Amino acid sequence: MTSFMKPVLIILIILNVVVLLGQLWPEGAPPFAGIVNKLFLVGSLLFFIRLLVVSKK
Repeated sequence: MTSFMKPVLIILIILNVVVLLGQLWPEGAPPFAGIVNKLFLVGSLLFFIRLLVVSKK
């Protein structure tokens, strides 16, 4: 794993935990939960695309 991927993966895991908590306890979700959901989805997409591109080299 490259040095770039490890911090990105940690950030995505943290965002995933926030998204999961928002799904399990919707009343406790912060007002910025929608933004966190979108950041997680876009971040995951970019991470997986980069992983695919790097693995083909």
